[in-house]
Amino acid sequence: MEQRKQLTKAKRWVIKIGSALLTNDGKGLATEAISAWVEQMAKLRQQGIEIVLVSSGAVAEGMSRLGWDKRPKAVHELQAAAAVGQMGLVQAYESRFQIFGLHTAQILLTHDDLSNRKRYLNARSTLRTLLDFGVIPVVNENDTVVTDEIRFGDNDTLAALVANLVEADLLVLLTDQQGMFDKNPREHSDATMLDVVDADDARLDAMAGGSGALGQGGMRTKVRAARLAARSGTATVIAAGREAEVIHQIAAGAKVGTLFLPDQASTAAKKQWLAGHLQVRGQLQLDNGAVHVLSQQGKSLLAVGVKSVSGHFLRGEVVSCVDEGGMEIARGLVNYSADEAARIIGKSSEQIEAILGYIDEQELIHRDNLVLV
Repeated sequence: MEQRKQLTKAKRWVIKIGSALLTNDGKGLATEAISAWVEQMAKLRQQGIEIVLVSSGAVAEGMSRLGWDKRPKAVHELQAAAAVGQMGLVQAYESRFQIFGLHTAQILLTHDDLSNRKRYLNARSTLRTLLDFGVIPVVNENDTVVTDEIRFGDNDTLAALVANLVEADLLVLLTDQQGMFDKNPREHSDATMLDVVDADDARLDAMAGGSGALGQGGMRTKVRAARLAARSGTATVIAAGREAEVIHQIAAGAKVGTLFLPDQASTAAKKQWLAGHLQVRGQLQLDNGAVHVLSQQGKSLLAVGVKSVSGHFLRGEVVSCVDEGGMEIARGLVNYSADEAARIIGKSSEQIEAILGYIDEQELIHRDNLVLV
């Protein structure tokens, strides 16, 4: 139970609710269930816990409104259903969160938004700002514009990528199953639910099954989502959305659902991601003061501490930070392009807007996007 107790310390959650739960298995929005989940999330928010909600249901709600019995296969029909259904979904959340004095914000993403580094930083900045304001971001795949080439395909994957994006402590995948079993419980009466597992355990693949009629997901996509979330050190819980007070139970460290543990802490995971998986596009030479601030105090890199810029990079790309002798000390995702950086280096953050005519961020590289090497 010690591992479960660690969940009581989670301060930033991503909660994903599946289509079957939200739409009464396709028969319109499950308004009473939505009210119950919102009340639980509102209480967490009142306790200081930040929440990003990833909600399925737009296509399914659109199908219900349009009187369709089967999920369409044609992309343009899916897009039409999503456009219709998104209206009802947003109205449902906004009206219920307002009861508790909370605002929501609609965030529609595509895979391209998170693979493109500039859009990645833009999405990340927006989500973090909303959380700072106490707002509940409601995230969904932008089904009205996606194509087969860029779509996530399921909101489990989207939720995991959002967990990476905001560096969540916990990802909760609410589904119509109690958790993950060692075999399909619908086919095997002796199936046993797993309590705590390692996200990277290869044996989990053989235990995962297919997807339901309404959603694109299934236990296989949830296992994959847990592994994606684990890249940034995020734990994942797969639990039954219809179980009473399920969100509160998870927050209390109760034995509910299946807990997937990452094999490394978030700092180590992010260092590996930045240091080993992204191509360096340029270089910033720092003065001794900036080197000390980064290496000894763990602070962000400000333009005032940079002596020179080399390379051709855009906002959101990875740059290397070197000392005056040329030794690399850190790398990170830069908030300004090479041309912009060259104009503001050596200047204080207060001067950036006057020089460029605008300001994206106070920092050249935020400490959350920077790792020592």
